[in-house]
Amino acid sequence: MKRTLQNSIPLLALLFCLMVASCESNFKDVQKMSVSEFTPSGDADSINLKYTDSGRITANLISPKMLDYATVEFPYTEFPKGMHLTLFDKNGKQTLIDANYAVSHKATNIIDLQGNVRISSQNGDLLETEQLYYDQKNEWFFTEKKFKFTSPKGVSYGEGIDFSKDFKKVNSQKISGQVQSSE
Repeated sequence: MKRTLQNSIPLLALLFCLMVASCESNFKDVQKMSVSEFTPSGDADSINLKYTDSGRITANLISPKMLDYATVEFPYTEFPKGMHLTLFDKNGKQTLIDANYAVSHKATNIIDLQGNVRISSQNGDLLETEQLYYDQKNEWFFTEKKFKFTSPKGVSYGEGIDFSKDFKKVNSQKISGQVQSSE
């Protein structure tokens, strides 16, 4: 009887190891199931989109790469290689926007612009920052990041700014610099 028990110990150890290995493999499979991977439902290269309203072009978006995540719970469109956006007002005046990266959130109509963000208007205004949000519905930009604002009146620096797309209304926080007064 002792001999049979001694012979079965290696066999029991082998069975135990197989069970543990089997459980570990199943556990890893279960872990993989809980990880969600986003895959774009649309993928486009070298895009040139024109947005219109009542037959009038209101914006032109150019980007080397666009990924559309329309089927996820909170749909968004990503521009991982940057984008150039031209906004047109009712009089045809342009506002030019460049960023190294952008994400457009469909539910909120907010565009998150990141990396070397530059916005310029036809009258010579230029804003530079590392991150800026654009509210498409209200045509309003805002950030809490540091910025540099250059206009024909001078250069100013600050942290935190919000403004209309034509720079006619500007609210800034923590501002410094030299600006010429019109008075």
